[in-house]
Amino acid sequence: MNILELITVAYESIRGNKLRSFLTTLGIVIGIAAVIAVMAIGQGGRAMLMQEMEKFGVNLFAVYVNYQDGEGQRVGDLQVSDVILIKQSVPEVEHFAPLSYNSMELRSSRGSQSVQVIGTTADLAAIRNLDMVYGRFINEEDQSGARRVIVIDEETARKLFGNNNPVGEHLVINSNSALVVGVFKKDTSMMSFDSRQIAYLPLSYMNYMTSVPVIHEFWGSATSKEEVDNAMERSKKILERRHNAPGHYAAFSMEQEMQSANKITGIISIIISCIAGISLLVGGIGVMNIMLVSVTERTREIGIRMALGARRKDILVQFLIESIVLCLLGGIIGTILGYGGAFLVAKIAKWPPLVSWWTILVAFLFSTAVGLFFGIYPANRAAKLNPIEALRRE
Repeated sequence: MNILELITVAYESIRGNKLRSFLTTLGIVIGIAAVIAVMAIGQGGRAMLMQEMEKFGVNLFAVYVNYQDGEGQRVGDLQVSDVILIKQSVPEVEHFAPLSYNSMELRSSRGSQSVQVIGTTADLAAIRNLDMVYGRFINEEDQSGARRVIVIDEETARKLFGNNNPVGEHLVINSNSALVVGVFKKDTSMMSFDSRQIAYLPLSYMNYMTSVPVIHEFWGSATSKEEVDNAMERSKKILERRHNAPGHYAAFSMEQEMQSANKITGIISIIISCIAGISLLVGGIGVMNIMLVSVTERTREIGIRMALGARRKDILVQFLIESIVLCLLGGIIGTILGYGGAFLVAKIAKWPPLVSWWTILVAFLFSTAVGLFFGIYPANRAAKLNPIEALRRE
């Protein structure tokens, strides 16, 4: 018998025992579906992270005080003059801005709102790719003149001024006042560093209002993605030399953060895939069990085939193909269900379900391998039957 005939015989045997065949392949179906879904969701999630990273800025980096050296943040650890020096001395740095954080209450005639106030300079708009809805961001004149101006996010503007354009309106910050010069669209992506409402002030005005003015970190953007590491390292070394504090400063880039996140999601996907693979093992054992039952039930049929000239090799191949066909059918159904589950999860999470061709190929190869591995023993047992004793079996 040729391969096509053997596949036809295998299909007829499976068709003759529909319920048993379905229950046999159920473990394979569940295992393949779980593996496909996990891999597709993982790939889609990683693709979404990369998209968010590119939106946030692939050439972004931050420099901050290294608290692990045993010392906390001190006044003067980071200074505005550091920003000027780094921008002049490091050609790989395109934009560089200080950030000072504080929680304050903003008040208008319509109400009040607690926000995270960030004192900074004009460069931050370019670093963060801020999208202005109304007005403008802080400029160099605001910083040099310690102007009492403020830039708020859309949500804060809505709560304090309704749906009207608030540019030109005044806000009370603690016991001080500030003129609203701009409204920006708040970053709602997964890469947003803060979920609270945010307002920006010129750092010089922020220092005026704060009893102990401290710059918490510097954010910068390199001239290109390839220059991020150079820009980051050279900026850190300048700070160490200028403040005579080796090891007192640390830095990280957005690319490093994303690589770490990518690695973690990859490990999680592998672990979950391994857990899902257990059902494939259980399914394979089920296939072997049913094939052993099939060999016992068809002992007389095997004897007749051998008497008519079938070789042991033919019997071995016949039962192996039946096992492989069972697993392949389970693989096809599992792939369809896995892709459907991944598509549903991706639709809810609003990211693309990515099922690559190699994922499907791996699923089919794995199904075939399971059928081959767990079908060898029953097929070998069938091939070793004595034709005379097989014919005597009722």
